Amino acid sequence: MSQQQIAENLERAFAQKGFAEPSVAELKALSGVSMRTLYKYFPSKESMVVGALDYRHQRYLSLLESCHSAPGLAATLSAFDTLSHWMRQNAPKGCLSANALAAFPDNAEIHSAVETYKHTVIQQLAQISGREDLSQALYVLHEGITAAYPILGEAAVSAAKTAVSALFTATTSNN
Repeated sequence: MSQQQIAENLERAFAQKGFAEPSVAELKALSGVSMRTLYKYFPSKESMVVGALDYRHQRYLSLLESCHSAPGLAATLSAFDTLSHWMRQNAPKGCLSANALAAFPDNAEIHSAVETYKHTVIQQLAQISGREDLSQALYVLHEGITAAYPILGEAAVSAAKTAVSALFTATTSNN
C-alpha cells in the first residue's frame, strides 16, 4: 500500500474518530497496514495527523482550483458552494485542521502544516476572486463557515455568501 493510500485511510479515521480517541494500534488497523509499514511512512501519531491533513488539504485545494473560471464574484460564490458541498460530504463536524490544532496545540509540525495550508487557501481565494485586497476577508468568511457548519449547516454558507456579495458590492462602489 502506498503512502498516499495510508494517508487517505488516516484522514478517514481522524475524520470519523477525532484525534484523541484512536490509538496508534487502532490507526494501524484502520489504515490496513502493518505497524512496521505505518511507522515507515509516519513515525509518530503526530506525523500521522500531518500526513492525513496533507492528503485532505490536497483534495480540498484541487476542488478549489476547479472554481477558477473568470475571476470575480460568480467564481467566488462558486468557491463557497464548493465549500458547502465539501462540508456536507467531508466535514460535517467542522474543519479537521482546526480540530487537529485543538488536539495538538503545542505541536509545531501540525501547526506548520495547517498554517501552510491555510495560507494556500488565502492565495486560492485571491485568484478565484481576482481581488487580492479581499483575500483575507474572504478567508475569514471561508473559515467562519467551517467553524459554524456543525451548528448552522447550510445557513452558515448562505450567510457567508450574502456577506461576500455585500463585500464585493461595497468595495466595487468605493473604487
